[in-house]
Amino acid sequence: MVLFFVVVMLFSACGRATEGNQSPVEGKIQVVVTTTFIGDVVNNIAGENVDITVLLAAGQNPHSYQPAPMDMVAVTEADLILANGFGLEDFLEDLLSGSDTKAEVIVVSDGITPLMTEGHLEEDDHSVEDSIDAVMGQDPHVWFDPNNILIWAENITRILAEEDPENKVLYQENLDAYQGQLLELDTWIREQIGKIPGEQRELVTDHTTLGYFAREYGLVQIGAVIPALTTEAETSGMELAELIDTIQAHRSKAIFIGVDYDPSLAQRVADETGVELVPLYFGSLSDGEPAGTYLSFMRYNVNAIVKALQ
Repeated sequence: MVLFFVVVMLFSACGRATEGNQSPVEGKIQVVVTTTFIGDVVNNIAGENVDITVLLAAGQNPHSYQPAPMDMVAVTEADLILANGFGLEDFLEDLLSGSDTKAEVIVVSDGITPLMTEGHLEEDDHSVEDSIDAVMGQDPHVWFDPNNILIWAENITRILAEEDPENKVLYQENLDAYQGQLLELDTWIREQIGKIPGEQRELVTDHTTLGYFAREYGLVQIGAVIPALTTEAETSGMELAELIDTIQAHRSKAIFIGVDYDPSLAQRVADETGVELVPLYFGSLSDGEPAGTYLSFMRYNVNAIVKALQ
């Protein structure tokens, strides 16, 4: 634990990204969320009725996040802590054990059926405890399907109404409005994907991030530069050679890489195959345009995917 506090001191300015590290607003519910995606949904449901702290700053890779001292303060003072789940927030264990928080950690993805990675434990394998760390092999990138965000929004509305019953009606009204926007987004995505010829609806990415998107909208993930759920994993020369063969065999047009991802390996593959590197937002919203909200995040990414694959 001593080492943990040394580490967090080294990252004192980069871990918290919400209202400019402001002090908590007296009288408001203190909500700590792990990602910008969850923060945006909470904002749509609650607006100014809550004080939101986002642990993972815009543009920050959730797989390599290190907490800052202000994160510990926010967690200690929180009324609610909202997490994605499915193994995304490995850092929460240290934050919780090092704080005096009495807040409950609530997984907003409750009710979503996780995609499982090949070769890992399945859900009915009881040899592994299922906790907020989740079972290894569950795909945490649920936000790439707006239908999953509908589940988030319902869960968050219920949680806020329980914590703040005086504003229950307002939260429900905001949920109804936001659900309409998410359903419109879903319809729009289907229309856009329809512009891609069927044989070209194949995705190559920097790591395996688009499983939920592919499943919902009729695409296939055929390969990844790092064939893993995290950019912190490693790849081998043999795996890269197999990816090059796959790209050439399928006549793929693009490799989709995260805007905050080191493109070196992907560039090597692109040089070998002649495909385009297309940046997408993967692990967070942007700080302002062009992907500063969940709705704009999805529209930006879908436009980029459709343009590259048409």
